Amino acid sequence: MNGADPNKSDGGVDAAHLKRLDAAITRLAKMSAKMKLRQQSPAIEQCVKVLKQPGGIDACFERIEALDDAGIFTGTDWDNPAQLKPVLVRHTLESGHPTSLVLETLSELRFLAIASGRMVHPAVSADEAKNFLARVLGLNLDRLFGAGTEAARMADPAWTAALQSLFKQIAETIGYGQVFDSVIAEIWRILAQRPIETGRIRSMILQLSLWMKEGGGEQAQSGWGADRLISSLFAPTNETREDPGLETYASRLSMLDDQSLGHEAAGMARAMHDTGLVSAYHAVLLRHIWQNRPDLIPDVLGLTAAGRLGYRMYADLTHALIEKAICPGTAQAIYGLSLLLERGILHLPPTVPALWRQIGLELAPAVSQRLVATYGGDVPAETRLLAGVISVLGQPLGVGQGNNPTCQAARAIAMWSYTDPDYLLQLVTWAARDNEVRMPFEGKSISSGGLAAGLAQGELLDVDPVSAILAPHLDRIYIEMGRMCAKRAGDPHEWINPEMHGWWVARTFNIIVDVPTGKLTDANGFIRRFYAAFHPDHNGNQPVIHPSPAGIAVTDSAARFVGWHAIAIIRVARDPSGVVRVYFFNPNNDSGQDWGNGILVSTTGNGEFYGESSVPIGDFASRLYIFHTDADQQLEKAPVSQVEIEAVRQKIVESWGRDRV
Repeated sequence: MNGADPNKSDGGVDAAHLKRLDAAITRLAKMSAKMKLRQQSPAIEQCVKVLKQPGGIDACFERIEALDDAGIFTGTDWDNPAQLKPVLVRHTLESGHPTSLVLETLSELRFLAIASGRMVHPAVSADEAKNFLARVLGLNLDRLFGAGTEAARMADPAWTAALQSLFKQIAETIGYGQVFDSVIAEIWRILAQRPIETGRIRSMILQLSLWMKEGGGEQAQSGWGADRLISSLFAPTNETREDPGLETYASRLSMLDDQSLGHEAAGMARAMHDTGLVSAYHAVLLRHIWQNRPDLIPDVLGLTAAGRLGYRMYADLTHALIEKAICPGTAQAIYGLSLLLERGILHLPPTVPALWRQIGLELAPAVSQRLVATYGGDVPAETRLLAGVISVLGQPLGVGQGNNPTCQAARAIAMWSYTDPDYLLQLVTWAARDNEVRMPFEGKSISSGGLAAGLAQGELLDVDPVSAILAPHLDRIYIEMGRMCAKRAGDPHEWINPEMHGWWVARTFNIIVDVPTGKLTDANGFIRRFYAAFHPDHNGNQPVIHPSPAGIAVTDSAARFVGWHAIAIIRVARDPSGVVRVYFFNPNNDSGQDWGNGILVSTTGNGEFYGESSVPIGDFASRLYIFHTDADQQLEKAPVSQVEIEAVRQKIVESWGRDRV
């Protein structure tokens, strides 16, 4: 006997669901054209149950011709595939409307069947179907990449998985070459944000490499930038140009003369800083140089004068970090180490002893198990965590929440790394050594140890090691603080944000929504106060001193409300063209988003530093719903134009505030 479940099909779908779906298709096929509209709903309901299971996309693909012939699309907007527009697919998938979501998914499967020759349709040829799907894929690359947008995160996880499976199947069927340039551009767009967690990007670059070896790139319009991406991981230097393997490369290094080794170090650093990605070969080279030519460490890290000064002053600590944290499996932390030295945070008195403590820290068994379960056991848990600490300290704005509802925790970790790194190191110590974090709230101590799991349950997906062990504790404490504020009138973030993040969060709270009703309240005053506090023309040109926690109303590309989201205002300044923009940290791993009504979030090209997002200040204000200020910041140094206020208010009522007036 084998261990197969007799109630499951080969694809993993419950056999009973498939049987009911087939019965629904049969009933629908027997109905007259007039009666089909009544029988579509039962068939659609059965499609939902199948699609949301592993293997459901394949199961419905096998039945798509039968579904089409039976009349699943009859009388709907999807009845005539020749009239469908690729540009509308994204809006439909983001709408969350159950029937539309199913019919759109089935529609893509119908195009897929036509494109692959499994079925023939009188209105659409195989080539037309391929062209349609290529455009759909190009407009929805985040579905292929598995990017954690807010719209996707708010959706049913089963549907998110189903749609990712759908787009993967589309790409494999029509050929990645159809969207080769789009995939390359998407990778560069994400890399411009310099995320710490790069697993998804590395997988895509590996796929790029395979496509090019198989000749798939020949269908691309240009393939510009693909070679740079592939070489950054597999052939970053002269001695790795044919991807020789780590052992062979290590042997070659031992035979290089001083000049060649220096060239190798400089070339490796250039590849790293060009893309923000670090090759496993870089770890082999760094460890060789640390052991044999430590004078070349600044070169292999690509340090400027500021970083070289930090290295000279703290060489022993740097060497210890290399020894204990850097190996091929943690190579990405080399970029974090370089930026840690560049940031100059080792000059802050508590940072160096705190890092020495981290180097020798013994992890609680439960923490070690969590790290191994999340990342695998190829690298010791202590090494994995120390590498994560280096990355977070070097790249505060590279922290991300992954595909998890933990934007508050991710923002907190990033803000502490940015402005209070020794406090972050203390929290990491508690979480790693004690498997517990303690925080004060209005004079009372809250311990995560005795609290139930919050939103972050189970293993966190696509996050750095620091977030993997710390975010669950922060999540529990955040929810407990909210519980302690439950009986107070107003939004609990008024008290949580200053208590949780630190003294530097201003105590005057501004909110545009009446909490009991959800309606807009004093929108004009809210906008005026924001401009008075942050706009350089109205606040006496006072820069933002510390990252300021704020909340936005996230909207999708159709300007529909998705949900509330935690971000941090980093700075407000004029971009190279003179437009005043808000530069902010968004922990959702994909900071370049379309908020609808022409508001496109930028991550590069408008004066952003790595990890920052930006939009013009009026567009930002139109999605803002809470922010903090000091009382004197609300005094206008120069009047705010009523015309500007009305323009922002109009953008609010045309989007997330449409039903809140």
